[in-house]
Amino acid sequence: MSIREESTVKASGQNDRITIGQLAAYSAGGIIPIALFNIAGQLVGLMGNISLGLSAFWLGLIMIIPRLWDAFSDPIVGHLSDNTRSRMGRRRPYLLIGGIAVAVFFVVMWWIPKGEAVHALFPSDAGFQRFQLVYILFGLLLFFTATTIFEIPHGALGMEMTTDPHERTRLFSGKSFLGNLFAMSTPWLFALANTEAFRGPGGNEADGMRYVSLLIAAILIPLSFWWTAKLREPRFVRVAKQEKTHFWADMKIVGTNKNFIYLVMTIFTLAMGFNFVNLLGSYIPIFYVFGGDKIAGARLLGINGTIWAITGVLAVFPLNWISPKLGKRNTLIIAMVLMCFAQLSKIICYNPEHPYLVIIPTILLSAGMLFFFTLGSSMVGDICDEDELKTGHRSEGSYYSIYWWFIKLGTAFASFVAGILITLTLFDQTQVTKVDSLQGSVREMQSKLEYWKEYDGTSAIAGWTGNAVAQTSEALKEAKDYLLYLENEVTKKPEKKRTGYAENDARRKNVLIEASAASKSMISELANLNAALAQSSPQQADTLIRSAIPLIMQLKLMKAKIYSFDLLAHLQARTKQHEKSREHTTQLTQNISGINDRIYALNPGSTPDKLYDELAAIEKDIEPLKKQSPYTLLMMRVVEIGLPLLLSLLALLFAVRYSLTEKRTFEIKELLRQRNSDSGNGTGQTGELPAI
Repeated sequence: MSIREESTVKASGQNDRITIGQLAAYSAGGIIPIALFNIAGQLVGLMGNISLGLSAFWLGLIMIIPRLWDAFSDPIVGHLSDNTRSRMGRRRPYLLIGGIAVAVFFVVMWWIPKGEAVHALFPSDAGFQRFQLVYILFGLLLFFTATTIFEIPHGALGMEMTTDPHERTRLFSGKSFLGNLFAMSTPWLFALANTEAFRGPGGNEADGMRYVSLLIAAILIPLSFWWTAKLREPRFVRVAKQEKTHFWADMKIVGTNKNFIYLVMTIFTLAMGFNFVNLLGSYIPIFYVFGGDKIAGARLLGINGTIWAITGVLAVFPLNWISPKLGKRNTLIIAMVLMCFAQLSKIICYNPEHPYLVIIPTILLSAGMLFFFTLGSSMVGDICDEDELKTGHRSEGSYYSIYWWFIKLGTAFASFVAGILITLTLFDQTQVTKVDSLQGSVREMQSKLEYWKEYDGTSAIAGWTGNAVAQTSEALKEAKDYLLYLENEVTKKPEKKRTGYAENDARRKNVLIEASAASKSMISELANLNAALAQSSPQQADTLIRSAIPLIMQLKLMKAKIYSFDLLAHLQARTKQHEKSREHTTQLTQNISGINDRIYALNPGSTPDKLYDELAAIEKDIEPLKKQSPYTLLMMRVVEIGLPLLLSLLALLFAVRYSLTEKRTFEIKELLRQRNSDSGNGTGQTGELPAI
């Protein structure tokens, strides 16, 4: 008799089938663990490094701390969920509270304080960066705690909604399906955050993600009410009579289950490999395939991510066909083989001349990951059935919490190791962020000039005057904030730096002193001009407006000069530090020297048309300055391909030790059905809970 036939023969009744409405409501919850969980794990580290200039090592380290906290919070939430006896059931209260909390803290996590006004509050650059790292750490702690409050009860609920092993796989497949369906849009978040509509003309993707996160929260909060109202907890009447258990007794039972140990070690190892791919795989399209062009790299990441999500959605169907025929363990082994082939194919498919070849390993990896994430949750449910047969208690929350913690621990460990490896590859995040600052200031000037190019001094003078008043007021406030920043920078004590940096401190201090004096003069001129514009007659307005344009540009140009100086000084020092990238940084130093001369030669009093064209030519030459050294790019590819391949092979060794066969799961199901039927409280009896 085949496994499929056996499933049909031993079905315990109509209540084992999940209705379409229940399937949709439960599956929608996959948005949090599949999409948002991975966004936080991947983009926070990536943007912290390449957008804020924070150390990859320290970012990797702080990613582990929330996972250590999860070692306490996950089992506690699982135990509390198992022992909750509310009017809404054991799981549903957590779905509502956790879903709303995830939405709120997802927004909080991205509003990392930045900018010159905040920077000026700290006595050193290192102090400011430490503050940002601490903010990110607490943001992650809040977000992942909220994720735990939602996901542990949600996963446990999925295990108890049906006793049929393959129906359980169908339920978790639905969760993967809708989670990946939502994930089709999430790879574009980086690209969306890079658009001017979200980041502004002078910002970067870290600014853009602040507003993108608000869109995500607006979707998630209504969904939290929907799935809480829609879902029910079958057999709650029977479980409600179950005695509450002690925490450590539950943990002892979970920790001594051999099949569970082999399963979580398999999942832990694969989760590490998966996150090496996701973390380092974001750097390679941007810095290897497109030479540091974030916008082009973000577009490729978006397309690649969409292919990943589509594959994940479609892979649900062969999974539900293969798993009943071959068994869950054998299907899991197939997933690992697919992942190994995917890693090997990258040797050819990482190709700057043919960037879209990355789609090939993406399809293989996505199918493999979908298989293992879906099957893992379903197999935990089978283990819970086996445990109920032995102990007479249902402890899905405790089992799922440990399972989920191992996934998160694998993710965190990968982040930590990836942070170390990124540092060892000599990736220069300071170079990237300083180029971003320079590029942002040039784009801000272009944005202003785009408007003033249309000014002819004759038509709609009142409207032009009003805009000039608004822009001079804005420039006045910006100049005052910038003066505070400059004065703070001048008074800072030089930090202990490596070879090549100390000699630039004196030069930089002189540049900042000159800029401070110019800012004070500029503030006085802007204040006088703003007052004159506000009281000007139409006859005076044209002259005042033409005086305002270069003064507004002067502040932006001053910033660009300092950014250019800082980038040049950094590259000069870097050339003396690292022999393996010396040839590369020498070439970049020559390039920025030329750009620096062109920026210092700009005249803010030039006509808007001429100044705009000069800035456009400079902006075009700035983008290549983000290129990383050939040594860095080679080492990143070696690590990103090799480590996940080794981890997939290691996971195979754990998977083959898993001994809970399909035949045994159906035997357990039948024995449980008979026992519950004999006790007068069989699986046909359910406890329906009221909607909220």
